[in-house]
Amino acid sequence: MKNRRLVMRTVILAVLLAALGYTLYVQFFTSKEKVAVGDTAPDFVLSDLEGNAHRLSDYRGKGVFLNFWGTWCKPCEREMPAMERQYQVYKDQGVEILAVNVDETNIAVTKFAERYQLTFPIMIDKGSQVLNAYGVDPLPTTFLIDKEGKVVDVFLGGLNEQKINEYMEMIKP
Repeated sequence: MKNRRLVMRTVILAVLLAALGYTLYVQFFTSKEKVAVGDTAPDFVLSDLEGNAHRLSDYRGKGVFLNFWGTWCKPCEREMPAMERQYQVYKDQGVEILAVNVDETNIAVTKFAERYQLTFPIMIDKGSQVLNAYGVDPLPTTFLIDKEGKVVDVFLGGLNEQKINEYMEMIKP
């Protein structure tokens, strides 16, 4: 009984130390360069909920409203209906919304998209590679990309409908 308790404590301690080591590694040794205004937006390919591939560079010539979000994020949840309404206004004017979910399950993201009747492309960043490439922190974060692929603004936090509209106008080709 005593040996069993010692083994369990040792296993728990080992798991905690491994988690701490991983956290320190990610925090200090992985590249998290922030993409800034004036930079060319890093290219990526992600699949949407229907399995269609979306390559950022394929949207050259259009304005891109690139939004990083999570289903658990309350500001993200509040801005999504406004994003959808503005998408309906601007999608035929050369502006695209690409919503990048940060590593959640397809089921959770699909249920969220259905609840808010979202029609713009929603992709899941498995492993958070695109999130890290853009240096995103906190959620939501939105990158406004012009028709040449340059970042013209970055907004940290939730957006209201008026600000989304202003950004759509700003990146409209």
